[in-house]
Amino acid sequence: MIDLYLIRHAQSHNNALPDERERICDPPLTEVGHRQAEMLAGYLADVRLCPAVQESVTRLVCSPMLRALETARYLEQAIGVTPEVWVDIHEHGGIYLDHGEGRVVGYPGQTRQQMQSQFPSYALPAEVTDQGWWRGSYEELWACQGRAIKVANALRQRTGGRECLVMVSHGTFITCLLKALLNVLPADYIWFLHHNTGVSCVQLGAEGRANVRYLNRVGHLPVELITV
Repeated sequence: MIDLYLIRHAQSHNNALPDERERICDPPLTEVGHRQAEMLAGYLADVRLCPAVQESVTRLVCSPMLRALETARYLEQAIGVTPEVWVDIHEHGGIYLDHGEGRVVGYPGQTRQQMQSQFPSYALPAEVTDQGWWRGSYEELWACQGRAIKVANALRQRTGGRECLVMVSHGTFITCLLKALLNVLPADYIWFLHHNTGVSCVQLGAEGRANVRYLNRVGHLPVELITV
């Protein structure tokens, strides 16, 4: 059985922009985002996330996007679990910028050397290379849904043991993963809202059973720090 905690990253530079034309391809956290991540870390360290969970966090995984990497660093310091980078849980779209007039350009994301320099303790997969980890331009939603199915299947294969897994990912991917775990994809009329550092809990059991315990908890944040 897996107690799975899905956490959206803290506020990024792009989240806070009034004009999306000022987006950058792999944004870091804002000052607000760092405060959110610090409060999230304290919450994870001080309280039991789910009443059914009797053990501490056994695994911490995060997206290779910078905002997720930075959020996970606070969690590592608080709970003492080394983050593992999972490329397949990156946000829908990938690393790209829309330069207008149909010119969508893909960027490689952080290289292996950059990640090792900024996050030396993190466990990096082979997909993070000296050339980065993103190989495309803009990823369509159907491809994101396919990744979610792949991750959901991998999680189901792990339910033979007992695990408490925290995943730091992104809003659209978390929605797709929840749909994949509940076998309702594509269900375009269903959306799971996740605020920055919102926490959702799903218990995964045998034969594909998924018990949704709660969605988008942000009680660790004061009202003025709740952002989307």
